[in-house]
Amino acid sequence: MRRFRFIPMALLASLPLTASPAASADKTLTVYTYESFVAEWGPGPKIEATFEAQCGCDLKWVGVSDGVALLNRLKLESGRSQAGIVLGLDTNLVSEAKATGLFEAHGLDTSAVSVPGGYSDDVFIPYDYGHFAVIYDTETIANPPTSLKDLVEGDPNQKIVIQDPRTSTPGLGLLMWVKSVYGDDAASAWENLSKRVLTVTPGWSEAYGLFTSGEAPMVLSYTTSPAYHMVAEDTDRYQAAEFSEGHYLQIEVAGLLANAPDKDLARQFLAFMMTPGFQDEIPTNNWMLPAAQTSIDLPTAFSTLVSPDKTFLYSSDEVAENRAAWIEEWLGAMSR
Repeated sequence: MRRFRFIPMALLASLPLTASPAASADKTLTVYTYESFVAEWGPGPKIEATFEAQCGCDLKWVGVSDGVALLNRLKLESGRSQAGIVLGLDTNLVSEAKATGLFEAHGLDTSAVSVPGGYSDDVFIPYDYGHFAVIYDTETIANPPTSLKDLVEGDPNQKIVIQDPRTSTPGLGLLMWVKSVYGDDAASAWENLSKRVLTVTPGWSEAYGLFTSGEAPMVLSYTTSPAYHMVAEDTDRYQAAEFSEGHYLQIEVAGLLANAPDKDLARQFLAFMMTPGFQDEIPTNNWMLPAAQTSIDLPTAFSTLVSPDKTFLYSSDEVAENRAAWIEEWLGAMSR
């Protein structure tokens, strides 16, 4: 999930948001996303105000814990959702999402979008991206892990908080990262890593809240996460560990639901998503890298972040084919 998402633990119950009273009730667009995107400090409220001024409509957000939970909810609703857009899946989930039959082609020109690897799809449109990373507290850890091997085999007294791959896109990203590096030895790697895991949370927000409250000196997040602390808190206390093997990439996407009540309005939002009105809010509100042009420069803090020399990214078809088996492998190893 998504994409720095800092949410204090006490405020997690604030969703869904309601639209501005000034917005027209005649046209309504409901967007499913993850909870931190629509929190009052996230990009959602600013994007809502800008889009409503353009569309003369009522934009309603519905937030769930994390990206995988979005797909799980759609499967449970089985086409009964009143949402028009789902925003917050990632490319790991694209093939599985298409297989549900709940999405349809957007029919839009996506030439404005630019992400590593040049991702393009007729159903899902990228809106941001970032690399997963282990974020550590420099006041607690003097020598952070320099590789995934270091993390897996390191001091079990130095704990890390991770996310559940069954509900969380960061958790799923870590699953893919370990598989990319360890291959057939992934189960053994997970068994070793489990000794360092303080807890596994349903989503990113809970995990990062535990980390910043001092419960653990490390957390799975993004290479962009330190930028939040540098820009918003004026501190470089929290940093990303650069791993010699490389880092796994996340590209977040949005898609049009086939049963959208107003498909023209939903497509209008998808087109808006590729403009500065949306993209300007990504770097310093979602704390990810924008997938299209912004009208403002990124803060200088972004130039100091870890920039991986090597990127891992499975195809969505390969993830769809193996996700269930790899999760079973993870469950078995983590419970030993």
